[in-house]
Amino acid sequence: MPDSRDTILARIRAGLGRGPLPAAAGAALDARPAHTRIAFDDDLTERFITKLCSRAGSVNRLASLSEVPAAVDAYGEAHGLPPRAAVARPLAGLPWPAGLARHEGPAGKDEILSVTACLAGIAETGSILLASGPDSPTTLNFVPDHHLVVLLASQLVPDFEAAWAHLRALPGGMPRTVNIVSGPSRTGDVGLTLQLGAHGPRSLHVLLVGGDT
Repeated sequence: MPDSRDTILARIRAGLGRGPLPAAAGAALDARPAHTRIAFDDDLTERFITKLCSRAGSVNRLASLSEVPAAVDAYGEAHGLPPRAAVARPLAGLPWPAGLARHEGPAGKDEILSVTACLAGIAETGSILLASGPDSPTTLNFVPDHHLVVLLASQLVPDFEAAWAHLRALPGGMPRTVNIVSGPSRTGDVGLTLQLGAHGPRSLHVLLVGGDT
């Protein structure tokens, strides 16, 4: 890669009529920090919640995964939704209420509510890192009006750099599709009025499991 970079840069300099980069200038460039990260002293959990909620997302703190089905059921009742949901396969083994009709697999166009897992929560911006795969069809993230995401407190990372490092370290390699979601879908293109749900869910609700509740 360095040889390729040097070749490309040499061609650019030649095209601009410039000679080779002086050694001192090259050394100064190489000595620069690779990237400056945003510094913050906040607790990861509290920062994540604050940032997500500032973008119209919402959070429910749970002590354990076993509480997820009841929380999903309560969410549906609170929003007047029919008792059905598309549930990602990794969550299928939870103790779901008998009265909640659910299915695994992709979400159809008439889907109202989906429940998915995620890869990470990014505290820096209050974002959710989602990846496609056989157990997590991307339609679950964008087709239903209501998207509920199960996030473990242990999955919280401080920044995007940590999130990308986690992605690169996955045993199966990089997923085919990666999405970073920071709240419900929105647009201001229609009459300069903010509209939720324009290109995806109008509601993003995170079920944050573990940590100090």
